[in-house]
Amino acid sequence: MVRITVDVEGMACGTCEAHVNEAVRKVFPVKKVTSSHSKGRTEIITEAPLDENQLKDAIQATGYQVLGIHTEPYQKKGFSLFRK
Repeated sequence: MVRITVDVEGMACGTCEAHVNEAVRKVFPVKKVTSSHSKGRTEIITEAPLDENQLKDAIQATGYQVLGIHTEPYQKKGFSLFRK
């Protein structure tokens, strides 16, 4: 699993967040995508890394500016009663 964090400029409300999320979902098969206009960030969880140029193009086609993309491994946090 991979977490991709995209710095997005221009989102001003929840509708802007929905536009960015929808643009990502249309182009890529993602597990989860969430955006925050207050943080200026979109986080994507997916099985494999995405093509950064294609991701940037998809978001910028909606009218928002991509300032940066960061990819890192993602471990799903599980719940355990027996932590060591």
